[in-house]
Amino acid sequence: MTAARPAAPPVPRPVTPAGIVAERLAALAARAAALPGSDPGLVAELRGIAELAGGIEPYTRQCTTPESPDLAELARRTRSHDWSAAGGGLEQEMLSGHVEGRFLAVLVRATRARRVLDIGMFTGYSALAMAEALAYSAAGGRVVACERDAAVADLARAAFATAAAGELVDIRVGPAATTLDDLAAAGETFDLVFVDADKAGYRDYVDTVLRTGLLAEHGLLCIDNTLLQGQPWTGDGGPNGGHENGGHENGGHENGVAVAAFNDWLAADPRVDQVVVPLRDGITLACRTARR
Repeated sequence: MTAARPAAPPVPRPVTPAGIVAERLAALAARAAALPGSDPGLVAELRGIAELAGGIEPYTRQCTTPESPDLAELARRTRSHDWSAAGGGLEQEMLSGHVEGRFLAVLVRATRARRVLDIGMFTGYSALAMAEALAYSAAGGRVVACERDAAVADLARAAFATAAAGELVDIRVGPAATTLDDLAAAGETFDLVFVDADKAGYRDYVDTVLRTGLLAEHGLLCIDNTLLQGQPWTGDGGPNGGHENGGHENGGHENGVAVAAFNDWLAADPRVDQVVVPLRDGITLACRTARR
């Protein structure tokens, strides 16, 4: 008897505004084509717009420096893991991924960061990408990565154990708020802080980083998912439904509301200057204000 092949991991669903727009337009084009007496010109136009939107992310990946073998292996492990049994709303779509990982690595090198804080590590793609960037520097450096789920942290440790830059990542397991308080009490400061944790906690995390001095005077803040599937400006939970993920990327209406409130709060905060970059699901870059 031939042994059954293991089930292939599910294909990641679209979780970015561009990906969701492309999926919806393709569905509309298919519905329009199926209507009796449909207008071929309208169907062709819808398909063309869907192709335009759907090509943004693949083309961006194509034109971005490839990920390292270590990052590719970490991504493979994440995709092949059985997240349905993990609980807590964890899913493979929470992975930062190739383009965002390379974006963070370029920021590390451009800012000459040596001390990096990753709030919301998940399986470690962002942490390892930034650690690889630190490894370019003769001065070295380290990434302190916060993860509240011990089982997920173990997955990251397993990947880091075989990765060349894995030794540069210091994993801290526990609630991010507690870890941040501990780091501040120890007098730690960081040149770059990446926030990709529970959306309801964003304001408190960023306020703590700014208020306690965890962000160095010249430091850079990077906050992920600030365009969360388009929800901050549409108020729509999206076609993917939604759930509270317990500390990571996606989610439904509550997360959209939380991100919208956070964006408004940060835009009004006199302590920082910021810009929203429409990369994947949105990344906000912020630094201490130049105004005195």
